[in-house]
Amino acid sequence: MKRLAFLALAAAGVFWGLGFPLGKLALRETDAAQVVLLRFAVAALVALPFALRGRETRALFRSPVVLLAGALYGVAFLVQFEGLARVSVTLAALLVGVMPALIALSARFLGERVGPASWAGVAAATLGAVLIAGKPGTAGTPLGVVLSLAALLIFLAWLFVLRKAPETAAPMAIPAVTVVVAAATILPIALVMHGPPRLDLSAGAWAGIVGQGVFSTLLATAAWQFGSARVGSASAGVFINIEPLMGAAIGVLMFGDHLTLALGAGGLLILVGSFVVVLGEKHSPPSELPAIPPTPA
Repeated sequence: MKRLAFLALAAAGVFWGLGFPLGKLALRETDAAQVVLLRFAVAALVALPFALRGRETRALFRSPVVLLAGALYGVAFLVQFEGLARVSVTLAALLVGVMPALIALSARFLGERVGPASWAGVAAATLGAVLIAGKPGTAGTPLGVVLSLAALLIFLAWLFVLRKAPETAAPMAIPAVTVVVAAATILPIALVMHGPPRLDLSAGAWAGIVGQGVFSTLLATAAWQFGSARVGSASAGVFINIEPLMGAAIGVLMFGDHLTLALGAGGLLILVGSFVVVLGEKHSPPSELPAIPPTPA
């Protein structure tokens, strides 16, 4: 069972890592809010049969916790893609690596124990984020960096709200309902910001949108929740590094992003710091720290 859990976690990391380059394909032809709206429309269509399958699952639409989690999920993606529209694929992917540091800090403020190794990782990841944000070069604008980091804070809130969601027997229940609620939240915001979405997009843009909706949204979320529920926090958290590594590599190899010294050094510090934070959880009781999910892209 653990082998299957690790495969699911690896799949989640790969699918989320694909979210940045797939998003860039669509952002070439339409606005960020519209990309997110179309992405979640696709995901919601696929998720709806799972969300409406049984009475227990349908009852989740009346849960304040699940509704809040879905709303935060949708808003986080809107903010993240507004940031992605202003930064390179590589920079956006590497900034995701600061998430373990944010989780460690929030855990400490909530009264949970964080060991010395975790704090060392927090310091390294924070220094890396400052280095990138302070000197993004041609990889992005300061506003893009700020929006990308703000999205991580919203994803962090989503994580802690989701911890209070009711338990269900159906493994697809929470992911499916969360995606549908997120789509409903995104719809009015996107319409106010940019009006009805463009549908006359190229085949490449639609491939990016459908790929994000099916793989980087619904399947990635479901795979992560399946895997992280069956292994320890430290073991699951290691897979967070697949997302920024994959996103950055695709950005450099396929999108022509330039890996500057500041960007490379900052990204390396974030990845090393995140890895140290995850390993630092081994010194904490399993019940004290939540499993670290990759920040979806």
